[in-house]
Amino acid sequence: MTQRSPRLSVEATRAPERARLPGAVVAGGTALVSGVSIFVNSYGVHSIRDPAVYTTAKNAVAAVFLIAAAGVFRALRSARRDDRARRPGSGGAPALHGLSAGSYARWFSWAYVGVVGGGIAFVLFFEGLARMSAEPAAFLHDTMLVWVAILALPFLGERLSLWNLGAIVLLVGGQVAISGGIGRLVLGEGPLLVLGATVLWAVETVVAKRLLESTTPVRLSVLRMGIGVVVLVAFVAATGHFGALAGLDAAQLGWALLTGGLLAGYVGTWMVALSRARALDVTSVLVASVVVTSLLQLAAGHAISLSETVGLVLVALGSATVVRVWPRLATAR
Repeated sequence: MTQRSPRLSVEATRAPERARLPGAVVAGGTALVSGVSIFVNSYGVHSIRDPAVYTTAKNAVAAVFLIAAAGVFRALRSARRDDRARRPGSGGAPALHGLSAGSYARWFSWAYVGVVGGGIAFVLFFEGLARMSAEPAAFLHDTMLVWVAILALPFLGERLSLWNLGAIVLLVGGQVAISGGIGRLVLGEGPLLVLGATVLWAVETVVAKRLLESTTPVRLSVLRMGIGVVVLVAFVAATGHFGALAGLDAAQLGWALLTGGLLAGYVGTWMVALSRARALDVTSVLVASVVVTSLLQLAAGHAISLSETVGLVLVALGSATVVRVWPRLATAR
C-alpha cells in the first residue's frame, strides 16, 4: 500500500470543510470586517499619538484573541475525538528533515509571515501613514491586488483570465477615482513606506497561500500575529516608546480592544479565505472593503463626492465580477 503525502492528506481532510463554506463567502466577510475596521481605526488612531505604539497595542490584542480562538477550536476538536491535528503534515511547526533545502525554505516562509507580514510591514505602513494623508495611502495599499496578480502567476501558477483582467481594471480604476486621481500622489518618504509595506504584504499573501497547503488557517494566524507582536514590541522599545505602550489609559486600552478584535477577525477570515480560493481572487474581493467604509462614513455624516461615488460603483462592479464567476476562476490554474 502506498502512503499518501502529507500535503494530499491535509487536502483530503479539508475537502468537507471547504464544501461547507465557499471561499467567496469568507472573502466577502473579510471585506466587511476590513471596511468596518478602517472606519473604526480612523477614530481610534487619534487616541494614541505614536502610530507604532497604537499598532503594537491593537496587534497585541489581536494576537491574544487569536490564541484564545485557537484554544477553543482545539478543545472542540478534542471533545469530538478528532485527531487530525496530530497526523503527519496536519499543520504543526515544520519538521527539520536533515535541514534540506526544502526545510530551510519552509522555515523561512514561516519566519517571513511572522516577522515581516505581522511585524515589519505594520511598522512601515503606519509610519508612512503618519507622514501622508489617508486617501493616497489607501490607494497605495489597494495596489496590493496588482502585486499579488504579478506574483501569483509564477509562484502559485494562478492564471490571469479575461475576467480577472476586467475586474482588476474596474477595481484599480475605482480606487483612482475614490482617491481623487493619481496626481495626488507625491513621491516622498511617506508614500514609499506605505508602498513598501504593501509589496511586503503582497509577498506574504503568496507565501501564506503556500503554507496553507499543509497547515491550518488558525495556526498560521496565531503565528503571524504572535511573532509580529514580538517584533513590534522590540521596535517600540528600541525607539524609546515602551513607556507610552505600558502606560496606556483606560480609554486608549478600550480603543485597542475594539480595533484589535476587528483585526483578529480580519486576519482569521483572511487566512480561511486564502486557504479555500486563489490568492488573486481573494485579494480582488477584499478591495470591496472601501465600499463598506464609505457607507459608514456616509452614515456618520461625511459627504461623498461624485468622483468617489463613481469609484465606489466601479469597485463594487469589479468585486461582483469576481464573485459572479468564482467557480470558473477557481479552475483557472
